[in-house]
Amino acid sequence: MYNRIPINNNIRAKEVRVVDETGKQLGIMPLLEALRISKERGLDLIQVTEKVEPPVCRIGDFGKYLYQLQKKERKIKTTGGELKEIRVSFNISPHDLETKAKTAEKFLRNGDKIKMSMLLKGREKALGNFAKEKISQFCEVLDKLIPIKIERDLKREPRGFTMIISKQ
Repeated sequence: MYNRIPINNNIRAKEVRVVDETGKQLGIMPLLEALRISKERGLDLIQVTEKVEPPVCRIGDFGKYLYQLQKKERKIKTTGGELKEIRVSFNISPHDLETKAKTAEKFLRNGDKIKMSMLLKGREKALGNFAKEKISQFCEVLDKLIPIKIERDLKREPRGFTMIISKQ
């Protein structure tokens, strides 16, 4: 991606809108004049966007420009959050349910999503309604701590129930 950014003599436009290294607009000028100004300052002429007419070019250090782009890209990737799993057992006590909800709250505040799961073993599989009540209690306790949005509704799976929760 970065090797396709036109710089200096690779810019194909006849006229460009130039922004200097401080962010000040120098206006629209012929490409040769913009190249001359950038060479005088010992910097590169970098084409920032070609979607407008004339294309916008920035005078600056190409290495620093690439670094800023990569930094911005990394920040976008990390803000998506992860999918954290919280397991609730069938016979969980109300106090333990609150403790799990507080842990879930921390994850949600960090921007992560939560996969809430309840594994059912043996005869517990026959008591699906009781398990659903426990899960709804967990959601109520968590909703009191932080407003939540259910990304994926409660889903019955072979080993129990799962649902995905995120912050509103």
